[in-house]
Amino acid sequence: MSLLEAVLDPITPTTIVDVAKSWNVVLAGTLLIVIFLSSVIFLRQRSRLLPQGWNEFIHNYKFPAESQPNWSQHYGSQAAGDDEIRSKPSGIYNPNQPQFIHSYCPATGQYLGRVPASTKEDIDTAVQRCQVAQDAWKKTSFEERKVVLRLLLEFLKKNQDQIVRIACRDSGKTMVDAALGEIMVTLEKLAWTLKHGEHALRPSSRAGPANLLIRYKTAEVVYEPLGVVLAIVSWNYPLHNILNPIIASIFTGNSIVVKCSESVVWSSRYFVEMVQSCIAKCGHSPDLVTLVCPWPSDADYLTAHPGISQATFIGSKPVAHKVLTAAALALTPVTVELGGKDAAIVLDEHLPSWRQCDGIASVLMRGSFQSAGQNCIGIERIICEPNAYDGLVKVLTERVPQLRLGSSLDDDDDKNIDVGAMVNDSRFDELERLIVDAVTRGASLVCGGQRYNHPEYPLGSYFQPTLLVDVTPEMEIAKSELFAPVMVLMKAENAEDAIRIANLAKFGLGGAVFGKRGSAATEKVVRDMKTGNIAVNDFATFYVCQLPFGGVNESGYGKFGGEEGLRGLCLAKSVCRDRFPGISTSIPAVVDYPLQNMTKAWKFVRAMNAAAYAASVKEFAISLGQLLRNMM
Repeated sequence: MSLLEAVLDPITPTTIVDVAKSWNVVLAGTLLIVIFLSSVIFLRQRSRLLPQGWNEFIHNYKFPAESQPNWSQHYGSQAAGDDEIRSKPSGIYNPNQPQFIHSYCPATGQYLGRVPASTKEDIDTAVQRCQVAQDAWKKTSFEERKVVLRLLLEFLKKNQDQIVRIACRDSGKTMVDAALGEIMVTLEKLAWTLKHGEHALRPSSRAGPANLLIRYKTAEVVYEPLGVVLAIVSWNYPLHNILNPIIASIFTGNSIVVKCSESVVWSSRYFVEMVQSCIAKCGHSPDLVTLVCPWPSDADYLTAHPGISQATFIGSKPVAHKVLTAAALALTPVTVELGGKDAAIVLDEHLPSWRQCDGIASVLMRGSFQSAGQNCIGIERIICEPNAYDGLVKVLTERVPQLRLGSSLDDDDDKNIDVGAMVNDSRFDELERLIVDAVTRGASLVCGGQRYNHPEYPLGSYFQPTLLVDVTPEMEIAKSELFAPVMVLMKAENAEDAIRIANLAKFGLGGAVFGKRGSAATEKVVRDMKTGNIAVNDFATFYVCQLPFGGVNESGYGKFGGEEGLRGLCLAKSVCRDRFPGISTSIPAVVDYPLQNMTKAWKFVRAMNAAAYAASVKEFAISLGQLLRNMM
């Protein structure tokens, strides 16, 4: 029945139903049209906020051949054309060529090339170029800065395949892991900054003085760029770890020197060039962002450089001591993000039946095995109440052994790869030792536990996905940061005991609790777990949500990310003004220099303080009278 026929027919219950259905169709169609037209208008407006020719720039950008699937370069010294170059991925330093950093693919061992190590002269040049570029950049508006971030966002979104391949080729991770840990979080950082960054950096109006006598003053804080900032970033997320501080520095009006890890200098170079090209396309100096990668012997020169206004360090505790010692020479403030031993506490109330374990097992496996476990906020300890423990052991014992190792860039399209390579094999001996020690002390090794000699990639750095159960707090593996594809399960008597176990670690970066939403037990874990960040019924989403990120204890101090992260890259300048025209501070004659009568001056000041902070009308009136008498 058509809508017109329904209206003309005699009204019956069937007619009413048909009319309602017809109107629903009309309303739904209208809503779809409105959404479509709004989307078209939005996309056109966004296009006008990007530089001319942006689409062609994005689609015609040239990426390195090495990042292509099944890249056919040979292994080791043949690829390098130099007999002195080692054929193992761990050989980034060659004593016969100390001026170069040699790069290898961790998944295959293929030689990617060599990059000149930055010298002290290179560091001076990088800082100087940043200073010159920042002098002009600090005068730009937020809208001008947003154009650069919009172009970066579109660039990443439309070139995901190519960018992910670069990250995978240099880090060994899978494309799926890179899409989640590199692309998605970076797009979120860009989108959040575009939407909320300006609000975070607007002048902040404050309450002003509590003193009743000087309430004619206003108070605010304004946020101004610091100058040249430094980011010393780790290798585990070569794209995101570089772009995260770049995005914040660009938006806050700073320039930035990025010091990448020698382990991923090959990809870092391309990622910084990519950002520089986007900046130049928007009409600004590409020197806003510079990359340096000195050997450790010259790293202190960078950290202590007088041209650096603020630094962020992501890495290990031993290196942090050296960074902070060097930074202290120039009194450079440093935000420090170090290791983690994140615990996920699983309460019985979250899993009333072991048959419901599959969903949480998926989250825990992603938290433990993503990027081969090389994640500072990866789940390193799963601490369960008894019923949850039994259920998870049963499910994970079946699922973890099914994980497959390989190179998602080079394996056949129909071959599924779950876990990629580790960045190198330097910690394999220690990992195997910790696992053997745990088994000796009573833990049960369900699967894995040792390095993996891949039949197709004999020079790849692979470690078997490992599941250890019956781990106890006194075992060394429960205390040491693993940074590897090793899942550790521990049983707790109850929620209180689980919190106790979680807090035994010397780290405190992230954590998780799985329980009923809003329950007393869940909220107790949130409240009592000693960590800088915690996710409820999820894994690491506090980072995606752009909350201030940082830890406690040996996980470091200070915060980056979110509003606090943006403001941390600014000089918080306090500004005090007169609230009304013609009313401003004047010095009464009784306390003007030189003092004419010390006794009167003292009584005046005493009465002024009493009146300013009076607790009652009577006290105010008496104090005001004393103040006026002593003004004469």
